[in-house]
Amino acid sequence: MPLFGSGGSDDTATWEPQAADSRLAHTAGAAPGGVFTSDLSVSEYVLLGEAGFEPLGFVVGSSIYHIGIQVGRWSQNAELQVLTQAMYNARELAMARMRAEADHLGADGVVGVSLRMQMYVWGQDVLEFVATGTAVKALAGEGAHRAPDGRAFTSDLSAQDFFRLLAAGAVPVSFVLGTCVYHIAHQSVMQTLRQAGRNQEMLQFTQGVYEARELALVRMQAEASEARASGIVGVNVAVSNHVWGEHATEFLATGTAIRRLSDEHRLPATTPKPTFTLGLDS
Repeated sequence: MPLFGSGGSDDTATWEPQAADSRLAHTAGAAPGGVFTSDLSVSEYVLLGEAGFEPLGFVVGSSIYHIGIQVGRWSQNAELQVLTQAMYNARELAMARMRAEADHLGADGVVGVSLRMQMYVWGQDVLEFVATGTAVKALAGEGAHRAPDGRAFTSDLSAQDFFRLLAAGAVPVSFVLGTCVYHIAHQSVMQTLRQAGRNQEMLQFTQGVYEARELALVRMQAEASEARASGIVGVNVAVSNHVWGEHATEFLATGTAIRRLSDEHRLPATTPKPTFTLGLDS
């Protein structure tokens, strides 16, 4: 039963389109004889097993979204909130649908999450947001590695980083993001002429970019707090110019929110400890 979020409303995507039903029905975790699928390399697959997890299936979430129009004042720095909300809604729909596939497979989490955006020639001002990753399940400790809300965790960490995180006594909670679409003010002709041939800071641009980046980071941190995480690793801030013109820019902050594991579920340390040897020979 598909329960799509409409994108323009407050509904959330709690399940996948019917097109995914056939694939999921024959995937490990949903069927006794199902095969697992993943985007893991051979090395990552082996390392995942050493971490005490098994792959279940390659999970996907998608949302094709029409981006509306908002006009910013020519000479003013300001957030374009209509566009910010559109970018948020579209990404959250894709992430929710990917996570719903993982939940359907009985996964404890999703590793290697990739969230990308692409355009089609048949859709002007239409963007597709696609979230992908590999659903995994712990071989021991039933449910101990899931997010605090009892659902599968999501993470953009590689299998190598996931292994190291478990060895350090932590586990992912959620792939968190914050976004801000911001209009950077234009300069007047007189301002441009006064700066010609001079080395100086362009304060108006600096202030606009600073504010936009900070808004994205604050929103990412708010998502981590809401998910009851203790911190965020692998933070990345990307800047993109998409389809709105050269002075409308999106700042996107992403990372993996994590929490501490109880001692009984901590992965045994496997890294050799450095030692110091002092020879007695002269």
